[in-house]
Amino acid sequence: MTDFLLRPWQKTDLDSLLEQANNPNIAQFMTDMFPYPYTREKGLSFIEFATLADPVHIFAIEVNGKAVGGIGIHPQTDIMRKNAELGYWLGETYWGRGIISRAIPQMIVFAFKAFDINRIFAKTFGNNIVSQSVLIKNGFLLEAHMKNTIFKNGRYIDELIYAVRRTDYERSN
Repeated sequence: MTDFLLRPWQKTDLDSLLEQANNPNIAQFMTDMFPYPYTREKGLSFIEFATLADPVHIFAIEVNGKAVGGIGIHPQTDIMRKNAELGYWLGETYWGRGIISRAIPQMIVFAFKAFDINRIFAKTFGNNIVSQSVLIKNGFLLEAHMKNTIFKNGRYIDELIYAVRRTDYERSN
């Protein structure tokens, strides 16, 4: 297993971000806000956005001093204010090393301590079996399977929504 650290993004992470994020194999499972090609301008904009919030809730995944992915909790507003969305990605070179599987529990603990929420949810593409497995492994339950709701790269894809609730998480830990 590869050791990693979750930490705030820094401007000095830009080159590493571009190296890892500029990959069609990652972009295929991300919203169009995470484009391919992943440009320098997009990277600068993302780092600026990720460092604005207080508390910081979008983190770099660091391996050997290098940002190789990202994970974040996105608190919702209005009638969804007791919810937060979990999002993550990892550079392809680091896939299969258990990094995301071990980062998710850290984010769950952080989210339930930092925010007045009762539910953390994550949306996955129906064809992203690995992401679905990682969420299930971390106690997320499938709440919705919506047919052909995502339109990506010229085709429709199912969307799956997984969630973990504070009470269920606290009971299991």
